[in-house]
Amino acid sequence: MNLIEGGFPVERRPAETIPPPATDGTTPPSTDGTATLSSSTDETRAPTPATGGAPTPIATAGEARPTRSWVPIRSLGPRHRERIVAHLVALDERSRYLRFGHQASDAQIARYVDTLDFEHDEVFGIFNRRLELIALAHLAHRDGDASRGRAAASEFGVSVLPKGRRRGFGRRLFEHAMLHARNRHVGTMFIHALSENTAMLRLARSAGATIERDGSESEAWLKLPPDSIASHLDQMLGERAAEFDYRLKEHSHRPALGQTAEDGAAADASARAEP
Repeated sequence: MNLIEGGFPVERRPAETIPPPATDGTTPPSTDGTATLSSSTDETRAPTPATGGAPTPIATAGEARPTRSWVPIRSLGPRHRERIVAHLVALDERSRYLRFGHQASDAQIARYVDTLDFEHDEVFGIFNRRLELIALAHLAHRDGDASRGRAAASEFGVSVLPKGRRRGFGRRLFEHAMLHARNRHVGTMFIHALSENTAMLRLARSAGATIERDGSESEAWLKLPPDSIASHLDQMLGERAAEFDYRLKEHSHRPALGQTAEDGAAADASARAEP
């Protein structure tokens, strides 16, 4: 699977300045040339989800405790197939090439989405305030086979629409996938990417993955720490918060949809009244 662009102790990073939200419902990229770690969908700030990495020094008394803004990542199911198709079809040719390893057509994308096994695998998404699916990850779980000496592993794939790039969404989805894989007692997560997909390979390497190159293709293998009570609690709270965030966004759209329906009904009544 080709790609473009997861607990305790909590990893702490230097505090960042969060720019004002953009008019498209997402947070604009940082002005220092680096990818921001702020949410595109919510300005609420919360502790970073645990990723199993080495912790940074804890702030001492009198020092500010750096945090990253929370990004709501929602688990998707069969009823989201149409939204998933719409997201993938919206990718440009270059993005499709990096994601699938070839210039996937709309029909091929639709067939891929039809084959998604939501019972066995996991699919995650990030929605903006207009409920557009702007970032998507697929975590495909491969069962272990003792007779072949093969341990269980999970393959990660991700795509981000242009409007959601350079905001750290790929990294957030990668961390989220790491957490879910750990909690399923998976010891290894891997990605399969084109060697030219340097952004994805750089993301994997920064998480501690070992990169194996084979000509035009590469694989990144990442050993995961075991699950813990804290990791399961982290996942549970994250899922509930993301679901609540999604419901709020749905509710905020209903008045607008209702007003549109009322305007349409009024226009129809006016047209019927004309001689």
